Amino acid sequence: MSLTDQNKANLCDVDNFNDGGLKRGLKNRHVQLIALGGIIGSCFFLGTGQVVQAVGPSAFLAYALGGIIIYLVMLCLGELAVAIPIAGSFVTYAADFISPTWACGVGWTYWLSWVTYVPCECTAAGIIMHGFFPDVNQYIWAVALGVIITVINVSNVKAFGEVEFWLALCKIIGLMFFCIMAVLIIFGVFHGDMPARGFIGTTNLLGNGGLFPLGAFAVLTEMVMLLVNFQGSEIIGLSAGECLDPSKTIPIAIRNVTFRIVCLYLIPVFLLVMILPWADASVDQCVFATALDKYGLHWAGGLFSIIALTAAMSCANSGTYGAVRSLWALAREGMAPRFLAKLNKHSVPANAAYTTIAGAWIFLLASYFFSATDAFVYLLSIAGFTGEMCWISICWSQYNFRKKLYKAGYTDEALRYKSPWFPFTAQAGIWLQVASLVFCLFNEALRPAFYFGVPALIIPMVIYKLAGVDRNKTIAEGESRIRFEDVFPPKANVGAKSNVSM
Repeated sequence: MSLTDQNKANLCDVDNFNDGGLKRGLKNRHVQLIALGGIIGSCFFLGTGQVVQAVGPSAFLAYALGGIIIYLVMLCLGELAVAIPIAGSFVTYAADFISPTWACGVGWTYWLSWVTYVPCECTAAGIIMHGFFPDVNQYIWAVALGVIITVINVSNVKAFGEVEFWLALCKIIGLMFFCIMAVLIIFGVFHGDMPARGFIGTTNLLGNGGLFPLGAFAVLTEMVMLLVNFQGSEIIGLSAGECLDPSKTIPIAIRNVTFRIVCLYLIPVFLLVMILPWADASVDQCVFATALDKYGLHWAGGLFSIIALTAAMSCANSGTYGAVRSLWALAREGMAPRFLAKLNKHSVPANAAYTTIAGAWIFLLASYFFSATDAFVYLLSIAGFTGEMCWISICWSQYNFRKKLYKAGYTDEALRYKSPWFPFTAQAGIWLQVASLVFCLFNEALRPAFYFGVPALIIPMVIYKLAGVDRNKTIAEGESRIRFEDVFPPKANVGAKSNVSM
């Protein structure tokens, strides 16, 4: 890679830049597990049952398509986060490379995606604990989890990283355990009360109506519900401003998370539909426990309840972190009340954290008036729709970033991490997601997510436009922020002094 000495200095400064007063306390292992914490929640253990029920054994193909989409998004995000590592990143990227108005809409939409998703996890935790302690109301446990999540997210960022590391590790071990047991079931080692029949083969995969018992189109209409299970991977970008040595940490995290998505999503779901008839799947309980119970492993229900509980805590923890950082970024850009950008003594945006928790509980209390299953599916679909708007924004921002880079006189060699196959990576990421959002209109259960998500995007944009906010005057005086021109000054001014103040 050939870089000028000035550019090397700028890039080195960016790695150590104190962005908005936040502390760089997250290590490589923290960042990797934070992202995994967000994408493997209790809703994966329950929500996969909804997907299998809706599309049949082809659920694993749906997850494969979802994996391709998130891989494209992560490639785009990695390029941006390494080039300009800032907290609340994609909000600022959208403002810099698309438009402030769009950034306002997508930032608030992303915040809402987690404010609706975190209650799912809290409710799931309450249901799980109610199974262990039936005399205690499940909402008490849900509130208790909310308090724990609040304390963690207003503590220093290193404490958050350590908690998330161990919670996410529990989920990974649990899924690895399921894969081992499922393989043993496939080869006839466990068969429960059923007659021993040896190798199962494709009996469940193809023998109950085929791979697409409800039609191939069902896979497309269910993509919004499925993609919500991948939501949280973008938190890698939100954590960029608090990473130690982001130029090394972010690329490693993206490569590893992409690989682990294959291992922790595609393989478990494929094994699941191999051992469980798709008609037996439901959203009422952990579908992985249902599959193991079918083969006489009844103790697995309790074990996976504990795993699902750690998953709920982990995902709610990561989700709250992402929502708080996006709300903080909105406030810093003048797109939310200024007091939300204030940091506490731990250099954490506590006001944004309290506001996020309050918003989550509004949705949690509102869900009381619906059945648990209806509330679960409804909140998940809203979170999936609004979350995809963020992913589209990431791909769009990377596309415009690269064009701006070329216009400033640079080539790909100026990037320490670059997304391959430009511009097709960004374009494919955008249009695949636009298609999945449109297809949800053909799914009656998911249609309300469209009706909620579109106004959630447009209303903040209209308010921002009508308010006539001057974005350049909203960032507090003396508060430094990295901009594109600081890292990649126009070639004619390459020798000019950088505006980044350390």
